[in-house]
Amino acid sequence: MRVRILKTLDAIAPERWNSLDLDGCPFVRHEFLGLLERERCACPDTGWKPQHLAVEDDAGVLLGAMPLYLKPHSWGEFVFDWGWANAYSRAGLEYYPKLVSAIPFTPATGPRLLCAPGSDIAAVRETLISGALALAAELDVSSLHVLFPPEAEQSALVNRGFIPRRDCQFHWHNRGFADFDAFLAGFRADKRKKANRERRRIAESGIEFRTLGGAEIDAELWDVIHGFSLNTFRRHGHDHYLTAAFFKRLAQVLPGMIMVKLARYRSRPVAAAIFFVGADTLYGRYWGAAADFDSLHFETCYYQGIEYCIERGLARFEPGTQGEHKVPRGFEPSPTCSAHWVADARFASAIAAHLRQEGIAVDEYMAGIRDHLPFRRAEGTPADPDDLEPR
Repeated sequence: MRVRILKTLDAIAPERWNSLDLDGCPFVRHEFLGLLERERCACPDTGWKPQHLAVEDDAGVLLGAMPLYLKPHSWGEFVFDWGWANAYSRAGLEYYPKLVSAIPFTPATGPRLLCAPGSDIAAVRETLISGALALAAELDVSSLHVLFPPEAEQSALVNRGFIPRRDCQFHWHNRGFADFDAFLAGFRADKRKKANRERRRIAESGIEFRTLGGAEIDAELWDVIHGFSLNTFRRHGHDHYLTAAFFKRLAQVLPGMIMVKLARYRSRPVAAAIFFVGADTLYGRYWGAAADFDSLHFETCYYQGIEYCIERGLARFEPGTQGEHKVPRGFEPSPTCSAHWVADARFASAIAAHLRQEGIAVDEYMAGIRDHLPFRRAEGTPADPDDLEPR
């Protein structure tokens, strides 16, 4: 096996890249990653210089690949290492540039060490990790980071000396619900009433929703939808990571990958949430609104997404990072992970010690959050008085 560095994803044919086992994750498809580069969303000018790895055999058959970027900052990663960079600076050392294997601007778990079906997966993963470490040494970077890998890849990385890190997101899990009412039937009475009240406010306000696939959204409507999302970014003092042109083009080449929940009031769009659809998972990514309606955010971004998953039989709904406000609406704490190789042995030791303590705190946090889930108590546990109320 030999490792080749791709300075652009267009250096490899889409059908070759997509022939690898992508585990149904839409974000590692060639179309998504390639468009990020072509539309200048993830490019050297924005701090994402492609250094993708491809593993081939002697006959040129693609056995594996790894999305990889050289970065001069930590923006758009969602695994925060600003403190590490500051510590390097105080020590008179340079933390940037660094190498990052991630999906730009996308905090979703998915494969990073891509392997061809039927290949020697352990060997291909080992070759990819070795190739990334060799590139890190060649470029003389401070560190190499693999963000949001699945557990099997995390284990392979840790076995090669990477430092593990744990974090928490809030995900919804489909337990075979027949409809949204069946989902709410598992709530405690007070939490069920609150959810129904939030949904009723939206219905009584006269807001209606349309579910739109990528092929159903024309260029003009994309400008409106993207404008809602852009307003959300600007209210927080940021520019949007993705352009309207990116969404328009992606909807053309992969129309089944994008789903938009469009909220309309008196036949006019007032809000929208942009979702991405995987093989068994719905990913919530961007949202915005032109007006302030009570509970509109919860309905558009969460309840509408849950209904979509139930209707389509999707197993999981990942609505993005952070947000304890998701918990009373049925989202459960779910662990995420990342793996970090640090060149300087002194900093590697200090970071490893810090992350061990951080991991303990994350586990305690998730355990505490589980005590506040809205679901009825399991059999054998003390009854909740609210569960005795009539539905």
